[in-house]
Amino acid sequence: MAFNAKLLDGLVIFVEVINAGSFTRAAENTGHSTSYISKEINKLESRLGVRLMNRTTRSISLTPEGKVYHQQCQQIIDDAEQAQAQINQRQAEPKGTLKVSCPVSFGLSHVRPVLAKFLAANPKVNLELDLSDRKVDIIAEGFDVVIRGSMQLEDSSLISRHLLSSYGVTVASPDYLATYGTPQHPGELADHQIITYSYLKTPDIWEYQTEQGQDIAVKVKGRVLTNSPEMELELALSGQGITRMPMFNLGNKLETGELVSLFDDYRKLPINIHLVYPSRKHMAAKVRHFIDFVIAELGDP
Repeated sequence: MAFNAKLLDGLVIFVEVINAGSFTRAAENTGHSTSYISKEINKLESRLGVRLMNRTTRSISLTPEGKVYHQQCQQIIDDAEQAQAQINQRQAEPKGTLKVSCPVSFGLSHVRPVLAKFLAANPKVNLELDLSDRKVDIIAEGFDVVIRGSMQLEDSSLISRHLLSSYGVTVASPDYLATYGTPQHPGELADHQIITYSYLKTPDIWEYQTEQGQDIAVKVKGRVLTNSPEMELELALSGQGITRMPMFNLGNKLETGELVSLFDDYRKLPINIHLVYPSRKHMAAKVRHFIDFVIAELGDP
């Protein structure tokens, strides 16, 4: 069948006229004028090439063709209303597969217990979880929500909600500092063993800011370049070099003395965690509930 953009034009009005019993009551029910209703019926009959109803000043009655058409049209409307009701129900109750991406360390340390609680509270939601530190393409890869950490999100058409704030810390083990010395100024990092993170835009440029607001950019020589924060941490703990990572990746290593924080007299540059998703319009219940749940459990006060 050839495409017909006007296939359904006038269908709902026609059914409403028959169900209401008159043009006047149909006009009242739909918020249109009686003349509008009459014109829509005339256009429908003209397009179909058949008379659907006989009308007088007091009553209307269906022609044989009108009876057949009304029955079929009523079924179409009933099916459409049922489909809409099912969609509305899905919007009200979280269900279906939720596809989420999250950085590995943050996922294991912070998000894992939240996911368990969310799944327990939403038994009709299935989870497809990508634990990865790469920058995924939310739209192309079909993610519902992505958790990202950065100093500043890039401008885009995506929607984001702030989850929590942290900051970057430069650390080394006491054994490393005992062997190679403790740098007092970021510029001295050029002479040290450095463990760098490959997913940074410029892994070999470490930026600092003095309390007076002076920016300092240091070009470091990475002895180890890795895409794994866990490997960064383990190598730093074993005395293999100085690394820099978000505070939330360190656990209690500073409190136990396993690692030492460097350059504490410099400003702490913020790292913000965001929930990023394609759109806030027509959001599925599973997505809306997940975002609200994670923010309630992990979000900054």
